[in-house]
Amino acid sequence: MKKAKRNSVLTIIIFLAALALGTFTTVQGLGKHHIGKAENIILGLDLAGGVSITYQIKEDNPSDQDIRDTIQRLQQRADTYSTDSNVYKEGSDRISIEIPGVSDANQILLDLGKPGALEFLDEDNYEKFTAGEEYEAVLTGSDVKNASAAIDNSGTIQEYVVQLAFSDEGTKKFADATTANVGKRIYIIYDNEVASAPTVQTAITGGSAVINGMSDDEEAERLAQTIRIGALPLTLEELRSNEVGATLGKDALSTTLKAGAIGMGIIAVIMIVLYLLPGFVSVIALAAYVVLTLLCLNGFNASLTLPGLAGIVLSIGMAVDANVIIFTRIKEELGNGATVKSAIDAGFNKALSAILDSNITTLIAAVVLYIMGIGSIKGFALTLGIGIALSMFTALFITKHLLKAVYTLGLQNPKFYGAKKEAAVHGYVKFSRIAYIISFVAIVAGLIALPVFKSKSGSTLNYSLEFTGGTSMTVEFDKYFDLQQAESEILPVIAEAADISAADIQVQNVKSSNEIVFKTSELQVAQRDAVEEALKTNFGVEEFNLENISSTISSEMQRNAIISVLIATALMLLYIAIRFSDVKFGAAAVIALLHDVLVVFAVYSIGRLSVGNTFIACMLTIVGYSINATIIIFDRIRENLGIMKGKGETYENIVNTSISQTFTRTIYTSLTTFVMIFILYIMGVTSIKEFALTLMCGIVCGAYSSVCITGPLWYFFKTKLGKKEKNTKTGSGKKKAKKA
Repeated sequence: MKKAKRNSVLTIIIFLAALALGTFTTVQGLGKHHIGKAENIILGLDLAGGVSITYQIKEDNPSDQDIRDTIQRLQQRADTYSTDSNVYKEGSDRISIEIPGVSDANQILLDLGKPGALEFLDEDNYEKFTAGEEYEAVLTGSDVKNASAAIDNSGTIQEYVVQLAFSDEGTKKFADATTANVGKRIYIIYDNEVASAPTVQTAITGGSAVINGMSDDEEAERLAQTIRIGALPLTLEELRSNEVGATLGKDALSTTLKAGAIGMGIIAVIMIVLYLLPGFVSVIALAAYVVLTLLCLNGFNASLTLPGLAGIVLSIGMAVDANVIIFTRIKEELGNGATVKSAIDAGFNKALSAILDSNITTLIAAVVLYIMGIGSIKGFALTLGIGIALSMFTALFITKHLLKAVYTLGLQNPKFYGAKKEAAVHGYVKFSRIAYIISFVAIVAGLIALPVFKSKSGSTLNYSLEFTGGTSMTVEFDKYFDLQQAESEILPVIAEAADISAADIQVQNVKSSNEIVFKTSELQVAQRDAVEEALKTNFGVEEFNLENISSTISSEMQRNAIISVLIATALMLLYIAIRFSDVKFGAAAVIALLHDVLVVFAVYSIGRLSVGNTFIACMLTIVGYSINATIIIFDRIRENLGIMKGKGETYENIVNTSISQTFTRTIYTSLTTFVMIFILYIMGVTSIKEFALTLMCGIVCGAYSSVCITGPLWYFFKTKLGKKEKNTKTGSGKKKAKKA
């Protein structure tokens, strides 16, 4: 016993030391580079502010070398704005750029993909160029390896210069050109304008050259930058761009973090009140979960986006789920007369399969989202996936060992752990007929709303830019404008600046803020720039959140959305079929999933909520979450089939008993997750409120369907479509439960 207590003390000490080290790492970081510090987590553009853009390569079948060269040139261009910029290939024929923490986004968008040619012309060809005749460049931008500003101290006075380095082919071309033009000028032309016209003093054959005569370091750097970015090997067309004001991003980050902290505090109280000592242990494990999540984000160099942050908040709520399953089992065992030690062991052992099955199905949804998703949705999927994996680890390892340790150290009174009275068995199977009617009415109402809104607004659903293409600008004014004022005072200014009809612009107020959203068909960069300038001049606006999506990428998003939902659903159902070895479980789950999707779809349809990328993330999250709750009940049905069927119990009573035994788990888990999302909805920024709202609807719907739909459906398939029961024993539900 002394050894067991010593090991328990050692377990607690090691855990607290690891938690302290992890907390210190997230707060301060390790070493001079502050490795692991939470502040070092890369923030996505929607939190840090900045510009992102996706280009389509217009050439057919571009070579890998041309794509690499284009990415390199774009990276050089982007680096002139921010050293934290990132340029990467997306798919086979697209290039994406992210530049955090910058302003003057429209000018950046103009410069990044500018197909301006960098050419070196001798005097004869320059004359032809100015005359509009055909000419031949002695060098092009692809012949220049690098250009950098420098200071030449070799003479009597300090001189600012630009140093050039040429490729092998460029070295030969430049040697020929300078040999033939000693004493003459070489004109450097960028985007049809003369950037510089240095005089050739001698033949240059060594592969490098110096341009002198710069007035200061700024002039030298500007010329070096112009030559360095050169001409892009490929022609690019803007597909999608997004500009977020830095202030708006910081506000989103701070409010979401506050919401998460408040939600965690409420969940801590709920867990301690409901589960006493095990609840307190789970709160400590939850703190470890949060620290581990932050360390993983740092370790994976994951870019934290606003949806990703929402994924963390959601996963915190879901992290409690495994603990609820375990602790409910422990209370059941205690209620059945087991000792505390055996109740703890049985609680973890019996809950293991349900925890694994439910979390793996949700993880499938996260993986599909990550693979099929675009942009910030990948961030949501990544953080949700990390959260699911860590929640299983903290529940099955940390909570388990801590709980056993405190028990061994003397906290063995059953009152510390609580005891669950045997659940009263209710007639869920009979009630399901009413539930089916309620669900049918809700789903039909959502479907009827489609043609109704189609006739009124011309669109069945309120599709966002991701699905329609166009330009959306969220603008925060220094005072509140109601819809009528916005249409009469602001709309004409925007229409005139963009040179479009005011009738082509949709105006939408954002509740409880001074923000207004303007949506229209796709605007070119020059038009967007003109609109921003007009708003700055007329209304003093400084912060913008602008998104532009072409029709090409919007149609792809729609296709990917449908495919991702189908793939995720198929994989989850395949997993269920394999794990439960009964197609009837899978069939019941299919219909329940379809039910949840259609009910939430009705919320989108009737509430005219924005249907876009977050809609898909929401749907897949709900599917995964609903499957989670369904599996808990199916797992209990499977367990009770082995226990109760041998005693002559009917399938109906087995289903009713299983749902009754898992009812508190369903309610408590839904409550803790709902609390986190509700706080996020109350405190979150505009861009995440609809996401949170639909997730709340999905959580409620998932709890409802798992209790009222799935079990009774399995019973229907088992008794009406399968073999008839030989034993038709009936009787009191409560009496049956006691025998079980």
